[in-house]
Amino acid sequence: MKTTQFTEHPAVFHLIDDLKKEGIPKKVFSDVIDDEGHQYVELVMEGGGVLGVALIGYNYVLEQMGLRFFSLAGTSAGSINALLLAAMGDVSKPKAERLVEILANKNLMEFVDGDDDAQDLVKAIVRGDGMMKMIWKGVQVIDNLRDDIGLNPGDDFLKWMTSILHNNGIRAVADLQRQFGQIPPSLKIRSGVDKNIDGLNPRFAVIAADLTTETKVEFPRMASLYWEKPEEVNPAIFARASMSVPYFFQPLTITHCPEGEQSLLNWNELAGFNGIPPKTAYFVDGGILSNFPMDIFHKQNVVPRLPTFGVRLGVDRDAANKITGPGNLFGAMFNSIRHLHDYDFILRNPDYKMLLEKIDIGDHNWLNFAMDEKSKIDLFVRGAQAAANFVRCFDWSKYKQIRQALRDSALQIEQTQK
Repeated sequence: MKTTQFTEHPAVFHLIDDLKKEGIPKKVFSDVIDDEGHQYVELVMEGGGVLGVALIGYNYVLEQMGLRFFSLAGTSAGSINALLLAAMGDVSKPKAERLVEILANKNLMEFVDGDDDAQDLVKAIVRGDGMMKMIWKGVQVIDNLRDDIGLNPGDDFLKWMTSILHNNGIRAVADLQRQFGQIPPSLKIRSGVDKNIDGLNPRFAVIAADLTTETKVEFPRMASLYWEKPEEVNPAIFARASMSVPYFFQPLTITHCPEGEQSLLNWNELAGFNGIPPKTAYFVDGGILSNFPMDIFHKQNVVPRLPTFGVRLGVDRDAANKITGPGNLFGAMFNSIRHLHDYDFILRNPDYKMLLEKIDIGDHNWLNFAMDEKSKIDLFVRGAQAAANFVRCFDWSKYKQIRQALRDSALQIEQTQK
């Protein structure tokens, strides 16, 4: 597929043209800018399997409006997009088109790298085959689940991601931090704003779930818990950990984790774990703990210099779950667990709703690794349309006023309690 099939799709082309005519690129989105007029934001992306293609359409439109991603975070599919964007270096440069080129021609079915029985089951799920056929297919993969705790090794994904990182000069965490962590020379605070850029540094984060210690892990910040030399670790492993959908992929296993007194201190400080550090750790999809880690860059009781935008895949919580049997009971429990932390954060910080946008993913299935070209383009367009809606509605001045009011209220409460 050609990149232009996405970026010059009539719906996307006209959408961007309309936004430019409306003057959206001149709209104020952040107080952190550079001499070229780019405005800098933080971006958090939700997980959602192959629906992550829609995130690229969303990012593309934001970049076309002159926005640049100063810090990046995500879970599962969101972590893949975040890592790819971070791996492309200089935060002042647009990158979404390069992501289109990378993902458009990747046969996503190659990520389903289990045996024939595993692949047949995935195809049957996507097709929506009848109950009897699904049961038969399920019986055929019992040995995969028993022996490997998952249908697919995830090796193809890890090799694919590693290759992309290598092509961008990144073989270790140190390379990623050196390239992505550079502050643009002309970065500054918008004229008339009484702030400075002191202490402002790009940050990259992905979320994974360590089942061994029941820990929500943020990579690379917590990598020292699992590796003696975290700066030498291949960052592709972080995304592999974050996207390990339970039972669909085999858990990512890290062996020979650090031991000793320093390890004990690290575990207590970084994870609040007080036991003996595990020698082996098992990771699954970070989405079971935080599928949308909107709180990752949150600083309470301050007026931010740049906003933390968040993008979600699909519209949820717009209808009550209908529980009629063990199947949808399990589904309701699983979804409740993986969304609880994120819903709770947004409920306690309602101002963040101004920063969020949801992409309507229609009838697309997050497990459809065999999606065709038409589906990929449709998801990209849906992401672009969601971004257009967001940039039209976002009000940076109003958001700062709300944060200022929250800060003043907190200070008043603090003074009252003294």
